[in-house]
Amino acid sequence: MMLRVALAWQKKRVGRMRMPSTAARAVHSLKDENCPILISPSLVSLDLPDIWNPNSHEFPSAHKCSNKQNAAIIDGKSMAEEIMSRIAFEVKRMKESIGKVPGLAVIMVGQRRDSQTYVRNKIKACEEAGIKSMMTELPDDCKEDEVLNALSRFNEDPSVHGILVQLPLPQHLDEAKILDVLSLEKDVDGFHPLNMGNLALRGREPLFIPCTPKGCIELLIRSGVEIMGKRAVVIGRSNIVGLPTSLLLQRHHATVSIIHAFTKNPEQITCEADIVITAAGVPNLVRGNWLKPGAIVIDVGTNPIEDPSCEHGYRLRGDVFYEEAVRVASLITPVPGGVGPMTIAMLLSNTLDSAKRAYDFT
Repeated sequence: MMLRVALAWQKKRVGRMRMPSTAARAVHSLKDENCPILISPSLVSLDLPDIWNPNSHEFPSAHKCSNKQNAAIIDGKSMAEEIMSRIAFEVKRMKESIGKVPGLAVIMVGQRRDSQTYVRNKIKACEEAGIKSMMTELPDDCKEDEVLNALSRFNEDPSVHGILVQLPLPQHLDEAKILDVLSLEKDVDGFHPLNMGNLALRGREPLFIPCTPKGCIELLIRSGVEIMGKRAVVIGRSNIVGLPTSLLLQRHHATVSIIHAFTKNPEQITCEADIVITAAGVPNLVRGNWLKPGAIVIDVGTNPIEDPSCEHGYRLRGDVFYEEAVRVASLITPVPGGVGPMTIAMLLSNTLDSAKRAYDFT
């Protein structure tokens, strides 16, 4: 009994001895009015560009690749065509019923080749589905007000139900400010902060899910892939693809890891994944020995490679070293012909949904 009392007294005494030191530090810090309460930095101050160095991730093969192709090809083009035919049917039904059609407006700044490819394909798809399309093109060095003015005009146009600001924008433009101006009800790309926030929160439903992540999930589901409980790795963390894809996979109950340019040993983490979705923007970054045998690979990368023999002077290459990956994976998307067509189908699906809401059409 005496021993317990003595130990308790000693513990209390030690506590008392420490208190003045802590209190003294607090009082001292309060004397400096400029001293912040917390020392952790703002999140924006932590933002660094993801500059990939694929050569730094080369390593000896962890397993032998088969000499033959094992992977089945996920035909995103045919899946997208099926969805597009359903969209065209609904657009036709809307026109016959109420005399209205969905409208999609595109704002494109600059001359990025991958952006040009996407926009060209989107406009063509709109024409085929009977959706009215309009586009504003601005030069690389345009002023921010020019983009905001174009955006405001489309916001106020009742015949426009979807507005697409083709990303990424040139560095001198404030992407966040521009997207904040975009009408939430017309944000068919799903990049508005409220749409992204609702995507992240369980129990919430965004008005629109970003098109590429939505297309990736649609490809997986239509290919018979069970997402729940699977280990998924997303390579790249952009606001356009990587971040929303990781959030969407979590909503589908996958266990998700994100690989970025500062990740140590990315190949080892990727090797454990059942599902790999890559959107780093680095051609041939993911080699065959990054993949677990039987993994499912969705390649979002569309990297232009100079090729004078091609119609537009270049060809598209994915983030995945396709010739190696097909020998290891069980399912894989090609580039082109995989995620790209499905992304466009999701964009038109979102635009149709927006028009239905605007006209209260069911």
